[in-house]
Amino acid sequence: MKSHKDLIVWQRSMEHVSAIYVATRSFPKDELFGIVSQMRRAAVSIPSNIAEGYGRLYGNETKKFLSNALGSASELETQLIISKNLDYLPVEQAQDLIIKIEEIIRMLTALVKSLN
Repeated sequence: MKSHKDLIVWQRSMEHVSAIYVATRSFPKDELFGIVSQMRRAAVSIPSNIAEGYGRLYGNETKKFLSNALGSASELETQLIISKNLDYLPVEQAQDLIIKIEEIIRMLTALVKSLN
């Protein structure tokens, strides 16, 4: 593996960032600095922490940053559920985004375990 960009989990999380930005465009304007901002930051944090972790050359810091990515993914999953419950997202779109973040969570969990 040459870089973090070769990781499927990084690639999928980058795709998910774009999907989150598109999905949150239709949220109520009064949520721009609330859940929209939180969701976007959590989404961006996932591939960013993967990249930073892989830039640390597989030490304990790598695990720390991958763990941070996993935390952000779990945070985003919760925010997606909240958005669905508040009817900010159509049910189908919310379910698709939740399925994708659950996949990212599973991939990150497996990656962290592989480094132990």
